[in-house]
Amino acid sequence: MNIAVVMGGYSDESVISLRSGQLILNHLNKDKYQVFEVHILNEGWYVKMDDKKLPINRADFSFDNNGTLVKFDVVVNTIHGTPGEDGHLQSYWELIDLPYTGCGFYQSALTFSKRDTLSVLGKFDIPKANSIYLSKGQDINGEKIAATLGFPFFVKPNQSGSSLGVSMVKELSELDKALDFAFAEDKDILIESQLKGTEISVGVMKLNGKTKVLGITEIVSGNDFFDYEAKYLGKSEEITPARLSSEVSELVEKSAAKIYEALGMQGFSRIDFIVMNDIPHFIEINTNPGLSPQSIFPQQAAYANLNFSDLLDNEIKLALERKPIWKK
Repeated sequence: MNIAVVMGGYSDESVISLRSGQLILNHLNKDKYQVFEVHILNEGWYVKMDDKKLPINRADFSFDNNGTLVKFDVVVNTIHGTPGEDGHLQSYWELIDLPYTGCGFYQSALTFSKRDTLSVLGKFDIPKANSIYLSKGQDINGEKIAATLGFPFFVKPNQSGSSLGVSMVKELSELDKALDFAFAEDKDILIESQLKGTEISVGVMKLNGKTKVLGITEIVSGNDFFDYEAKYLGKSEEITPARLSSEVSELVEKSAAKIYEALGMQGFSRIDFIVMNDIPHFIEINTNPGLSPQSIFPQQAAYANLNFSDLLDNEIKLALERKPIWKK
């Protein structure tokens, strides 16, 4: 089969996505697949072959290789942020009937919005932080926010990943800077109360027809919280398995599986919680988690004694089995 490993994207997360794509390229079984490195960037869509950049035909996601038309059987999608984690590319691939890995276009669009995800999960009794939603141009009353949420609180873009645009606000004088930082990433923002406890990240996927929790990783940040610097520049310690009691670990696993299934997920995901008073509080779900050498999901797969090449085979199998919504 011809497999397109798609990486890049239009957001600031493109650098992380390019690293994730390399890990996938290294682990796909070359005896089973003809593997192509595909970049989707602001500068264009192309297949990278040696020192050449061969343009992708957006009509059918094919490309010309020295007069030979090459079409793909499956897309392995590893774009973080837009357009590969927010439903845009998933919708496009469905329309041209090209199988792709990960969750469907609706789940991608839903979970890319922190606000909408929290709203849906509110129907499933999932504990979470208190929050306020704001859009650019609205009147913002800092004193009212502080009275509602208390200090410190977090300001974050509604649609962004890798902790881009996220700030902790410890006093009112820091609010304007935090708002500017978040609004630079998105016109809608989320302001949340601080949850004081143990931060954890949980890998979840569909494996052999069942929801599989890979592991629970404890995040010990060297900064005030698990920001971009802590995630990617070595300012954190990641401990797998997390230092939780067996009872709390079991509760975390059940909560992660419940969230994954409630949202109708498929594919790799990473669900983040704060465990406060032995209760996991949901923070967010990443439907295209980072797969760079610094990333948590590959660490958890190794902890679960799962071969990453086998996991990619599983993803490709699921992609081929899924029918586009208009064919059901």
